[in-house]
Amino acid sequence: MPSLASHTDSFCGTLILRVLLHRLQLQRQVMRALVLLLIFWSSLSFAQRVPPVVLLEQSGAIGPASADYLQRGLDKAAMLKAQLVVIEMDTPGGLDLSMRAIIKHILASPVPVASFVAPNGARAASAGTYILYASHVAAMAPATNLGAATPVAIGPQPQTREPREPAAPKAAPDKSDKSDKGDKPGDRSAAAPSQAQTLTRKQTNDAAAYLRGLAQLRGRNAQWADQAVREAVSLSAQEALKLNVIDTIAADVPQLLRQLDGRRIKVLGEDKQLATAGAEVIDIQPDWRTRLLAAITDPGVAYLLLMVGFYGLLFEFYSPGLVAPGVIGGISLLLGLFALQMLPVSYTGLALIVLGVSLMVGEHFAPGFGVLGLGGVTAFVMGSIMLIDTDSPGYRIPWPLIAGVAVASAGFLLLVLNFALRARHRPVVSGSEQLLGATGEVLASANGSGSARIFGEVWQVRASAPLGRGQIVRVVGIDGLVLSVEPAGLEGDAT
Repeated sequence: MPSLASHTDSFCGTLILRVLLHRLQLQRQVMRALVLLLIFWSSLSFAQRVPPVVLLEQSGAIGPASADYLQRGLDKAAMLKAQLVVIEMDTPGGLDLSMRAIIKHILASPVPVASFVAPNGARAASAGTYILYASHVAAMAPATNLGAATPVAIGPQPQTREPREPAAPKAAPDKSDKSDKGDKPGDRSAAAPSQAQTLTRKQTNDAAAYLRGLAQLRGRNAQWADQAVREAVSLSAQEALKLNVIDTIAADVPQLLRQLDGRRIKVLGEDKQLATAGAEVIDIQPDWRTRLLAAITDPGVAYLLLMVGFYGLLFEFYSPGLVAPGVIGGISLLLGLFALQMLPVSYTGLALIVLGVSLMVGEHFAPGFGVLGLGGVTAFVMGSIMLIDTDSPGYRIPWPLIAGVAVASAGFLLLVLNFALRARHRPVVSGSEQLLGATGEVLASANGSGSARIFGEVWQVRASAPLGRGQIVRVVGIDGLVLSVEPAGLEGDAT
């Protein structure tokens, strides 16, 4: 029979085993609870982390550099999965092509865009009004304005012809007289609008329809949009909010984000709700590429690059082998042509500049007593005035710059002409004319003939009187390769 000790050992072993199993189950439950708590904490922190807001800035005239910067900023916002892009805008307007490129990118962006006219005192005139209308959210800061969206005619326009006033009707016109009938070609042309009027009307109608379409897309005041184009009217921030031109007024970007928090916006047919209160704001500044593009596409800088290119190559042609003028001129000319490619260039103006430089160069090679040079300066100035073919603010070549370059070119021309005139009056120092009057030393002589050293060269000479070795003679004539000489009377003064 089993003893009491063996029963006791069996009971203790069973108890220990049960305790171990219970502890193991407890540890599993604790681990499971910890895992669930960790998962819950992770999901909670993920829910609290909202998508960022991207901030872009448009300051100054809208051009190729602005379009490149804003397009790249919108693409980066989509890559960051941002919930909103804010374009802080202060612009007097700009180029139509750049404006339309920006608007196309806004309309195709998967991230909603809020255009914010700020800070206080800023404006969104002309092209800025179109961008504001195209954005999903339009906002303005106090003391700002928008409008004046009438397109400016580009390039030289045909002269507007005033229609002739109709002649007073005759008391008793003769129906048989065909000359009194109003079907003459001249009568029809007198009442017809001029080419300039037709072109202006086409541009205005196109711009008005474009802005009305943007207004209808965003549910904004389309009637005022039409007036902004046709009548060039403007609005303050309070007036724009009252007329449903903008959505809100905010003092700064943080206040704008607080106001937009919870707003639902339709983007590419999909409703999105903003959670901008406390969202991270990523400020994307223009990079070196954008700054370089903005610098060289400035009309004044592009103009100077073009001039440096022309004159650099000109100096290299004058003095081949200098290298530096040619390298600097070539690089500057390429950069200038690249900048002009991105600007509204009048090719007539560019051709006049090239013609002016060519005439000034021709004056150097074929002096025309200033006629070619004066014509070149005139063509150069006229081409400079016509070079940038737009009246958009910020895209004109400054008059002082044109005047300075023209004066410098004219001064350079006068300096070269002065040197040319001085050189014309100097005695010839090469060729046969150089030998006449020159002196030399007789090396050998026999019966009035012999040889002499003149300018370090040995020449055959002859004279009417006997010559002695070492005598100094002067050249008085040239007969082929024989020089006619006479005693100079100056011993030891050999040339």
